[in-house]
Amino acid sequence: MTMTKTKPDWAGEDFLSRAVNVLIQTKPIYQLMKRQARQVLINTAEKNGVAWRKNYATLAAAGLQERLAEVSNPAVTYPDYYQVPFHAYDAGNLCWDAAFEAESATYAMALRVWKNEPLTWQVAHDRLRSTFHQVLADCGPDTVQDVLDIGCSVGISTLALHRFYQQRQTTPVRTIGLDLSPHMLAVARQRDTHHEIAQWLHAQAEQSGLPDGSFDLITLQFVLHELPQEATHQIFQEVLRLLRPGGCFAIVDNNPKSPVIQNLPPVLFTLMKSTEPWSDEYYTFDVEANLAKTGFANVKTVASDPRHRTIVSFKLP
Repeated sequence: MTMTKTKPDWAGEDFLSRAVNVLIQTKPIYQLMKRQARQVLINTAEKNGVAWRKNYATLAAAGLQERLAEVSNPAVTYPDYYQVPFHAYDAGNLCWDAAFEAESATYAMALRVWKNEPLTWQVAHDRLRSTFHQVLADCGPDTVQDVLDIGCSVGISTLALHRFYQQRQTTPVRTIGLDLSPHMLAVARQRDTHHEIAQWLHAQAEQSGLPDGSFDLITLQFVLHELPQEATHQIFQEVLRLLRPGGCFAIVDNNPKSPVIQNLPPVLFTLMKSTEPWSDEYYTFDVEANLAKTGFANVKTVASDPRHRTIVSFKLP
């Protein structure tokens, strides 16, 4: 009988993982890999019609730098894990380069999920969102009133989620997007041209400052792999506090059991690890067990696309 591996060999304490980590910790090699990882994304995007450089230039000319204070919460402090280089940016998400390129990078990521299919970036991105939304339709709440999207970045996930629920119910949906990067939130607010989102909130996910029992649904979309385990556990505790009794918590992220993820070519997984400093902690973290330990019930995991899993759980009534 063939046993299903619970994680890729290139993550955790396996020999392959440790060898890759040595490479990444060698500064000249790391700098090269960081540049290569960035180039792979840009090439994937522009080869498939995503106007990466044009999108950047448009946002850079929009005057967002002068309006940063409007979305910034001066009381916010940045944990150490958030101030390390990732996604090929020395300042992580706390810079304009990351914010101006996030949308294009998201579309490139969607294209790589179905890289063997001749999809446009629009179709690939719609499919990426719809696979998550379908799990919510099958396993999540039928109707919602208040929704929180944690780690909302530039608001792509937030707007798609808000529209999904608003289109399937007659009662209004109030949605908040929360992120720790004011740069990302400035772009999110710029993209929210019709003011569909109630608030773009600059706050720590671990300490949101929002009232107890405020939400029917909280999502964490493609964020967990960017967190150390202790931060993840703290966010789970905060989500439990923020949900109403019977409320739903939905996570979508890389699937450690995915054959696609486990069999990434060495060049790709090495490049990925070079821009994702918490990969080993993510791929060795038992998300479902930690949710149950935190107090969530009815935890269910669905392989929602070839690379990603969706995990749905509930706060007890």
